[in-house]
Parts: sequence; C-alpha cells; structure tokens
Amino acid sequence: MVPEEILTDHPDRFRAMIVESANPAHSLADSAACRQAFEALELMVVIDVAMTETARLAHYVLPAASQFEKPEATFFNLEFPHNAVHLRRPLLDPLPGTLPEPEIWARLVRALGFVTDDDLRPLREAAQRGRQAYTEAFLVAVASNPSVAKLLPYVLYETLGPTLPDGMAGAAALWGLAQKTAMTYPDAVRRAGHTDGNALFDAILNGRSGVTFTAHNYEDDFELINNDDHKIALGIPEMLDEIRSLADLKMSLTTTELPIVLSVGERRAYTANDIFRDPSWRKRDADGALRVSVEDAQALGLTDGCRARITTAAGAAEATVEVTEVMLPGHASLPNGFGLDYVDGDGRTVVPGVAPNALTSTKWRDPYAGMPWHKHVPARIEACRADA
Repeated sequence: MVPEEILTDHPDRFRAMIVESANPAHSLADSAACRQAFEALELMVVIDVAMTETARLAHYVLPAASQFEKPEATFFNLEFPHNAVHLRRPLLDPLPGTLPEPEIWARLVRALGFVTDDDLRPLREAAQRGRQAYTEAFLVAVASNPSVAKLLPYVLYETLGPTLPDGMAGAAALWGLAQKTAMTYPDAVRRAGHTDGNALFDAILNGRSGVTFTAHNYEDDFELINNDDHKIALGIPEMLDEIRSLADLKMSLTTTELPIVLSVGERRAYTANDIFRDPSWRKRDADGALRVSVEDAQALGLTDGCRARITTAAGAAEATVEVTEVMLPGHASLPNGFGLDYVDGDGRTVVPGVAPNALTSTKWRDPYAGMPWHKHVPARIEACRADA
C-alpha cells in the first residue's frame, strides 16, 4: 500500500521517507510500483549496512555498522513463564565511514535542535551521580519538558549513554524499557531476582549470556490481558460478518489464464529474508527453485532442473524447476530472500533465483489489514524452450 500513499495528488501524500534496515523496493508487494513511488519522493534517506535495491533509489545513504559492531538486544518469550532478554556486546569496531544507528539518529536530532543542551544538562549531571539520582531527574524532566518526553531514546542515549561501558551507549534505551517493565510487572520482575528497574537494567547490561527479566505464575495469565474483564475478545462484529459470508464466497480465485495457485515467499532451510546478499552460504537450493507437483509437471512438460516461466497479473519471471511430491496439484511455490544481486569474487554480478515481489500485486490483498496475499497468487507456468 506504500506506493498508493505516494503516487497520488492528495495534499497529505507521503513526500519523504527514512528507511532503516529494510529493503521495501525488494520486500514489498509489486516491486515495480515501489520503485516508481520511491523515485517520485522529494526526499528519501536510507540507513543500512548494504547498498540495497532501496538504497540505490535514495537521495542519501547513511552507512550503518553491522550487528557485530554495535550493541543489540533480543527478547525471548519461548520459555514462558520465564521471559529472557539478551544484550549482545559489540565484537569489533565499526568500519571507517559507518556509524551505529543510535549515533546516526542522535546526529539528526541534534541538527534539528528539538532538544537543547540546557534540557539535557541536569540529566547528564544526574547520570554521573548514579542510577537513583538519574531516575529521579529523569522523571522530573519527562513530567516538565514535553520535548524530552517526545524523544526518550535520544535523551537516554545523550545523557545515560556516556556513562555506560565503552561501546555500549546504544544500550541506554533499555533503561527506559527496564523501568517500564518493573512498573508494569513489579512482582514478576522481583521473582526474576531484580528489586527494581535499575537493578534489572544493570543485570541486562552485565549479563553476557542473557537475563531472565520476568518470572510469571500461570495462575496470573489472564491478568496479562489488558481488557477490563481480562478476557480475550473473540466476538468481533466485523469478523463474525465475514465468517457468515463464507457460505457465499467464490471458492476459486484462479482463472483459465492463471490456473495455478502460487505461494510466493516460502521459508526454506536456506532462505533468510534479505539478510544475506552473498549467496555462497546456501548449501542447497542455490537457485531458489520453483516447486511444482508431480501431476502439474507431467501436464506442463516440466522436469527436475528445467527452466520455467511464471506469469502473474503483476509480472513474469523465470526459475529453475523442482518437481516434488510435497506440492499438491494446482499449487506451486517460490522461496523468499532470492533475487538479490551480488558481485562475486570475479567481479561478476549474479542474481540467484526470483525476486518474489516481481510477481505480487498490492491490489491482491486482505481488505482489512491491507496485507498482500503472497500465499495465493494466481499464476501460469510454462516450460521455457531449450533454445530460449
């Protein structure tokens, strides 16, 4: 839907975008429409570690440090009732000309002048006196200064960040999350071994292998639901209306021209979204094969390893075929994470597989969420001629 917000004459249309660690020119439905939209922007800034398809369309590219060169945190709830957070320390110094994202954003905010040194000075001084002094000063600043309240991650980075261990200033934002967690779930935080938000933050900062930040009781589960009655609201009128209409729903969305249901963006053992541009890490399925059923392969004259042309309402592409019993007749699939160009060791540009969103359309989408139906794209598959 992003292109529709740009390619319009509405006075409030998107005129500028900042894209951080994302590649919408490749990852959003209808890549051609995305490229057209981004080229129409008055300003586009990309913050990323790679010169992505989106970055090449930007007016400015701000190179970011990689995940090994800055602090990063991951939250896990896979072992509920114990929830864990892992703050990873940087292993290497950033490459010349690159910066961690918190520093990039801090420089932008400084240049805009939304928060002054006078606003930050009391917090910087309090941070030097310890966690408790900083907590008290922070609460006063947030309550009395709207500019500070609107830019909390920046304020934490600028005031608390310099007091953290070398290279860890970017972790200052976790202090705010630790305080919020301790105020929202005080008993669960204490059961995890932390007396308050400051103790939790210090545990996260010092826990090289991760920290349990809350320990809940199963009997308290329904208290975690924010509705007044602490129940899950399943009776959504709009959803019930949709369920009632299923009886009259047209069952087949394909046509004689586009008779195959194509699932675009299947996760496989060697797909990784757009994280890895270098294809050499893949030990199998290096070309991101088009998987088709045995029955469809026979009907269409396809064999393992042959090339096939895929056509949808949005575009067309060619792919290597994998005939498999996993697929049912009338159903085919392409993996995600392919179609990224890469310059190999010999200086050649290689583009393994198909860029999935060359085949998808923003018009083919969920009516409520606006999410394109990537897993149900009507398509036509044809064997490529051997001499083509």
